[in-house]
Amino acid sequence: MHFRSKIPATVLTGFLGAGKTSTIRHILQNTAGLRLALIINEFGNLGVDGEIIKGCGIPECQDENVVELANGCICCTVADDFVPAMNGLISRADPPDHIIIETSGLALPKPLVKAFNWPEVRSKVTVDGVVALVDGPAVTAGLFTASDKPPEEGLSSAGKQDHENPLEELFEEQLGSADIVLINKTDLMDKNELSKSVRIVKNTARPNALVIKTAYGRVDTKVLLGLAATAENDLETRISHHDGLDHSHTHDEFESFSIRLGALPSAKILENRIRQVVKKHDILRIKGFAAIEKKPLRFVIQGVGTNLSFYYDRPWKSGEDCHTELVVIGLHGLDTVAIHSELAG
Repeated sequence: MHFRSKIPATVLTGFLGAGKTSTIRHILQNTAGLRLALIINEFGNLGVDGEIIKGCGIPECQDENVVELANGCICCTVADDFVPAMNGLISRADPPDHIIIETSGLALPKPLVKAFNWPEVRSKVTVDGVVALVDGPAVTAGLFTASDKPPEEGLSSAGKQDHENPLEELFEEQLGSADIVLINKTDLMDKNELSKSVRIVKNTARPNALVIKTAYGRVDTKVLLGLAATAENDLETRISHHDGLDHSHTHDEFESFSIRLGALPSAKILENRIRQVVKKHDILRIKGFAAIEKKPLRFVIQGVGTNLSFYYDRPWKSGEDCHTELVVIGLHGLDTVAIHSELAG
């Protein structure tokens, strides 16, 4: 099959909270005339990102695997293997012009790029490019670099010594596979902080990667799509710590769990509880939505470490199950019982 007849696919990677959802929302609102298909692959058992994307001016749909969006695009949420979802999309009578795959924030992108060499995929799809998002303020703050604490202070909650920062490896893996790196949240940094983050990113990324500074994931869709990188044929330039190992990343260093609660007394009480829990338990990521008593609007929670944001995104719908649902992600050894209890109050 001639290359041009293959459907291009973009792999969008980046650590938890880097801004992948915002970037996808921007792309879906600025499709550059393309009919897009979106595959969301999450770590954890709650499709919060999919819910938030559908809540941002894109009408809510039923909880099916494949969701038709209002602008003619398709959204597909998969829990594990993306290949069945991919086959479903490319076998449609009206296949998309371009596929965007949002990886889990804890995923290594290279194994996914390798998967495009599987015969059932390779004949129909090519990796147009790998785009990595990074949280600029988190990079500047040293979240993704080796800890300078002495070993006796570097104890994880499981009681083991952390001689290496597991986030550092993820950062290197994601940037080491990328054709484009977006340094996001530049609106939250001053000039010196931005320069520092650019320096760290360029020292970590592939030598020929394009580095773009952005806020709210707003980048011209035509810049991100149409790279024609054929990344599946260019694996040797995409360096990985796991090269030569016959296994995929198992997320052993991380764990996640979801919390379901009823309506909370007030947004302020919930905010305070979340801030205290995140700080006390060293939570990496918390996200989800909440029902607030006497409020007709859904309350969204997005947090990366202690950098937390809260906002109402849309009204609860008639007959909708108004409840609170949160995903908590951290290093292995989280005290799930205590966290649940402290958030529930």
